[in-house]
Amino acid sequence: MKLDSKKQIALGAIMSYISIGINIVTGLVFTPWMIHSIGKENYGLFTLALSVISLFVFDFGLSSAITRFLSIYIADGKKEKIEQCLGLVLRIYLVIDIFLFLVLCSVYFFIPYIYKELTLEEIEKFKVIYIMAASFSIFSLPFIPANGILTANEKFVQNKVCDIIHKILVVLTMTVVLLYNGGLYTLVMVNIWSGMIAYLAKLWCIYRFTDTRIDLHYFNRLEIKEILQFSGWITIVSICKRLIFTIAPTILGFFCGSASIAIFGIANAIEGYVFYFADALSGLLLPRVSRVYIKEHGNVLPLMIKVGRIQLYIVSAIVFGFIVLGQDFLNLWLGEQFADSYICIILLILPCVFQLPQEVGSHAIIVQNKVKEQAKVFIIMGLLNIVFGVILTSLFDVLGMCLSIFISSFVRTIGLDIIMYRSLKIDVFKFFKSTFIKQTAPLLLAMGISIYINTIFECSGWLLFAVESLLYCILFSVCSFVVMNEDEKRIASNFLSKVKI
Repeated sequence: MKLDSKKQIALGAIMSYISIGINIVTGLVFTPWMIHSIGKENYGLFTLALSVISLFVFDFGLSSAITRFLSIYIADGKKEKIEQCLGLVLRIYLVIDIFLFLVLCSVYFFIPYIYKELTLEEIEKFKVIYIMAASFSIFSLPFIPANGILTANEKFVQNKVCDIIHKILVVLTMTVVLLYNGGLYTLVMVNIWSGMIAYLAKLWCIYRFTDTRIDLHYFNRLEIKEILQFSGWITIVSICKRLIFTIAPTILGFFCGSASIAIFGIANAIEGYVFYFADALSGLLLPRVSRVYIKEHGNVLPLMIKVGRIQLYIVSAIVFGFIVLGQDFLNLWLGEQFADSYICIILLILPCVFQLPQEVGSHAIIVQNKVKEQAKVFIIMGLLNIVFGVILTSLFDVLGMCLSIFISSFVRTIGLDIIMYRSLKIDVFKFFKSTFIKQTAPLLLAMGISIYINTIFECSGWLLFAVESLLYCILFSVCSFVVMNEDEKRIASNFLSKVKI
């Protein structure tokens, strides 16, 4: 059955939430289980290894380039250009893969000098999981375009089904490993094999559900230059993003040690859940934004306001909910040894309230090829985070690192707003008036009342925590309904009727 664009977006969003829901539930269950099974220090090493690999492994902006150029070619009906573009990009990926292999090999020999706070035993363990994760990264890099191809063709459902299969495989294999007291190395391996299967499934979806073909014989220097010019600025953006969350464990490893890395790992995981849950809808909209600029005279503000208001309901519900319930949740979930994670998590997730509702505008920056201006903003953000991160971490440990990320993230949001207003002529003041100014006061009221209620009752177990969570959900839902417009009420009513609430 062929689905139109709107149904693909709607079902893709639902599948995204299912995938994220599985990820959140398994994370909540497996994280304490994993920490108990392999120990807090080994969990810190596990987090550190993944962060180091992701620091170096990125696609140099080519995935964004694929989505952008293919979305435009599909909107214009240029099938031949799609095949030629993919052929050029695949060649570039192979060159990058060779370069990546050399870089990761070089880093391996400097591990003892970089992570001085780790013990000799921890360094030896880290070297092993580094080799395992690095090998997978080199293998998987050429498969990264699969996401861009499926997104550009608006095959969101197929893409998200593969993600769900990946999550389920991880759950099943990790369950077996933990039940049979598997160690750190086995946990890394099950993540690697599950990732390989997911990539192969996406390649099959491209073959089965799209008519995408790759022209390996086509070569055009000017087009390669155009792709590299666009992806080059996206690469800078990607590097600077990695100077935010991914470099944090390295800074902590230099100044603090594995225990602080473990605390940051928990905070980073929760931030990831918040981001991906709230960003599930906007991540499907790049092809839609491309059509707005090609066929609808570029008036992206109505779409930005419509999506932004929905995003604000979602992200504020999660962020405000964690402010209300987070301390009790962490104590029940992981114990008081991770109590410091509460403030860290709040510092990491608060910027999401302001950035995520504006993601349509961020897509417009990419579609309009204003990535050079975007890269400058992220350069400032990345450099600020390194400087503040080193200074504040040396003074305040892991809390200082999170405070640095908090400051840098707000600088990024302000910079992107300036680009939207000056370069894209998007009336960001009207956007803020239609979203934040009209919506936030009642939502903050719900949070304030919930905090007051929680001060009356001391949370002593999961049952009372569930009652507190239910009261917050009711208060937030009522306050949200008060500020909803007619279209949003219709969307909410349709959703509730489908789930039979």
